[in-house]
Amino acid sequence: MTIETITKKSTLNIQKLRQDFPILSKKVNGKPLVYFDNGATTQKPKQVIDAINNYYQTQNANIHRGVHQLSIDVTIAYENARTTVQKHLNAALSQEIIFTSGTTESINLVANSFGKKYIKSGDEIIISEMEHHSNILPWQILCEEKGAVLKVIPINEKGELLIDEYKKLLCDKTKIVAVTHISNTLGTINPLKKIIALAHEKNIPVLIDGAQALPHIKVDLQDLGADFYCFGGHKIFGPSGVGILYGKEKWLNEMPPYKVGGGTIKTVTFEKTTYADLPLKFEAGTPNIEGGIGLAAAIDYVNEIGLENIGAYECELLEYATAKLSGIEGLRIIGTAKEKASVISFVIEEVHPLDIGTILDKQGIAVRTGHHCTQPLMQHFGIPGTIRASLVFYNTKEEIDILVNGIKKAIKMLK
Repeated sequence: MTIETITKKSTLNIQKLRQDFPILSKKVNGKPLVYFDNGATTQKPKQVIDAINNYYQTQNANIHRGVHQLSIDVTIAYENARTTVQKHLNAALSQEIIFTSGTTESINLVANSFGKKYIKSGDEIIISEMEHHSNILPWQILCEEKGAVLKVIPINEKGELLIDEYKKLLCDKTKIVAVTHISNTLGTINPLKKIIALAHEKNIPVLIDGAQALPHIKVDLQDLGADFYCFGGHKIFGPSGVGILYGKEKWLNEMPPYKVGGGTIKTVTFEKTTYADLPLKFEAGTPNIEGGIGLAAAIDYVNEIGLENIGAYECELLEYATAKLSGIEGLRIIGTAKEKASVISFVIEEVHPLDIGTILDKQGIAVRTGHHCTQPLMQHFGIPGTIRASLVFYNTKEEIDILVNGIKKAIKMLK
């Protein structure tokens, strides 16, 4: 999704779609809510809320192994949700879809399980300079435990990965590459097919942090070729506390369980345990059943609107917001990649981001301020943090105008 390459104009009825989101009619500090913190979490449509309410009102039971009708019915609903995710991602097999608590747990699962089996002293793991802490810390801890080495792909001043430098990092010692699909701070859309192809030339698996991608663009895993792909439900208009790890069947079969307990076994004796087949091998304990059902409802909702339609409209928003914000004296946008999603981070001369964010909140405008769990990225740009406006399809150009006026008002108050 880029301003340059998307030329289709959106035909979405945004005001009608906004009516699906009850919270958007809320007032904050006496002002209509203007919600630009979608990179942290998206709001939920009535269709998702209703699916969760329906679960508790008519379906509530534990899944798998139960022989009574409620358990059978909700097991079918939960496994149908898995199939919904599989089809949405175009994964080859439903058992390649593992339910987790979110992107963070999905990455931790791979770092722990893959790391336990395949990483040894002297091995190397590659991440990038723009990673969220959730795609840094698990690998950092693994390297400390195993005596492995963490290598980092640098970026340029636009916030784009330096692919030639990445090529230099790949070697026989590299055991896995883990990079983000879309930067949560910069909005950069990384060239994943190139990144994955270069790694696969040396038989190196690749994990993709897709947390920021699913709300904005279509992901086709069989076309992409990633070995692991992670995302959380709350970023794609679904519930919190549920997420997905996609893993190619080959890797998931070879990797040991991450957590163990009820549901992960075939047989248990005090001498030996035999673990269940995929996907249950990685799904210990009672899962977030309503979360899985709600996630499926969110995916159905997004597909009903159409990701192509969403992409076209969000590109319009990005272009409009970029132009309007660039016209504010002293404002500098951090992250100007050619391939970019509808995320704009910026700083203002001589003003701390937190002060701007606080004044905007008084006007009912929700933005994110700080380092966005990307402290190494802030160090690269030599700044303590940014103000981030992350936009989705229920945002409007009128809201962008309110943001721009709010920033101008804040600057006058602070300078």
